[in-house]
Amino acid sequence: MNTPNTIYDETRDMDTLGGRIGRAREMADMTHEEAAQQLGVTLATWENWESDREEPRANRLTMLAGFLNVSTTWLLHGIGEAPSSDEYSEIAQELNSRLAEVEKLHVKTGEAIEQLKTTIARLNKSEEGL
Repeated sequence: MNTPNTIYDETRDMDTLGGRIGRAREMADMTHEEAAQQLGVTLATWENWESDREEPRANRLTMLAGFLNVSTTWLLHGIGEAPSSDEYSEIAQELNSRLAEVEKLHVKTGEAIEQLKTTIARLNKSEEGL
């Protein structure tokens, strides 16, 4: 397996900045309140960051990355090593399994819709011929 030549060759974490902040906080086993207090921001500010209503300023972002033990590149762009735990991996696997099931259902639903359209079109044509 080839190793990436640059960070831009790596697989990107497609979550939002707020989503990555929340995941890193959870991996650090902290509540919203604990994280906000330890970083010296209000609870409302922390919650706004995690819900993508606001973004931390550059100086806070650097502090945030160090505090959560992740890189600023991962926080901002989803590039690099994400925080992980066995529990998180199990959750991710379960979600991937559920996603695969939903994708299969989506395909079947599309096929059923096409069959219905064909049947309706056929009925409309036969009705016009009467």
